[in-house]
Amino acid sequence: MNRQKNKSKVSILTPNFSKGGVDRAYLLGQVFKKLNFEVEILGFLFGKSIYPEPPPDLPIYCLPGCNYPEFFASVKQLLTKIDGDIVCAIKPKLTSYGVALFNKISHRQPVILDIDDWELSWHGGDEWQYRPSWKQLGRDILKKNGALRNPDHPLYLKWMDASTHRADAITADTQFLLNRFGGTYIPNGKDTDLFDPQKYDFQVSRQRYGLAEYRLLMFPGAPRPHKGIEDVLTALDQLNEPDFRLAIVGGNPYDDYDEQLIERWGRWIIKLPQMPVEKMPEVVAAADVVVVPQRDTPVARAQFPIKLTDGMAMAKPILATRVGDIPEILGDTGYLADPSSPAQLAEQIRLIFENLDAANERGKKARERCVEKYSLEAMAFTLKSVITRL
Repeated sequence: MNRQKNKSKVSILTPNFSKGGVDRAYLLGQVFKKLNFEVEILGFLFGKSIYPEPPPDLPIYCLPGCNYPEFFASVKQLLTKIDGDIVCAIKPKLTSYGVALFNKISHRQPVILDIDDWELSWHGGDEWQYRPSWKQLGRDILKKNGALRNPDHPLYLKWMDASTHRADAITADTQFLLNRFGGTYIPNGKDTDLFDPQKYDFQVSRQRYGLAEYRLLMFPGAPRPHKGIEDVLTALDQLNEPDFRLAIVGGNPYDDYDEQLIERWGRWIIKLPQMPVEKMPEVVAAADVVVVPQRDTPVARAQFPIKLTDGMAMAKPILATRVGDIPEILGDTGYLADPSSPAQLAEQIRLIFENLDAANERGKKARERCVEKYSLEAMAFTLKSVITRL
């Protein structure tokens, strides 16, 4: 192994370079760098392109994703590239944690399993069962498009859930996940040096992205039904103020949900393109308010919405819902509504813009809270204690 003198290395395995998990991989990569680790992020690409792009200082190794049986050869190839003193697997999936466990058998590197979502919640949670007939089982295995040829089939997710105890350490980013899997709490923090409002000009950002004429709400992430964007748009319908807009940054890489929103609520929506990580602070700087309107679903309760710390770090007023850990994350520094309540969201939007100076003061407190509890430095302090126990 080629190491800088006295410098350890971590191999971070992301399940997919084009969907959920890679944001967390990049974030933990930055945290490990704070602890003076050499970092490499490895994994498979099951989509068309890497999204989002990695920070420029994080090297990656990416293989094309595929189904079984070809996937076995891809795993074998990836195993030859894993040379960290520690392996950190993002999500309990075969494409990350499964690879880490195979690697552990032959190379004995300790495995940290990082859990940032309850994967089975996307398939009905504990109620999901796989009980095929023998004929259906044969089709699922043998047919070219058989369901069990997909490495992300919920049966494999269930196996991985049952194998979390094989990790040497578990980290998780919500209380829901800690209650379910145990481990150490490491939230979805933020590089508060990069996301520093003092480095960006509100008016310049608004002019650059064509937003200067609007009172602007912003959702700096990928819209999905459980994230409650429809409730904010319904609230804007109720308010019916012509200069209100909701900016959605990057859009949804999974399906056509963006187009469905635009078809119904296009008059309120401004869709901004995908942005590299280093450009996001400049974009968020243009917002009047950052919205995180999660609905109360098993998926949402298990998540730490990374948009929260985008807005908190940039000292923006945050409008969010009382779901999962959100009230605890914000403390008294944000504005809260009940989930799936457009009327409450509308009232809070009205309140914020009628008292924008007070809202901005609350945003400044949100940044202070973010620096204290959700910075890379705060994450690194906790991660160091996990590493020392390996």
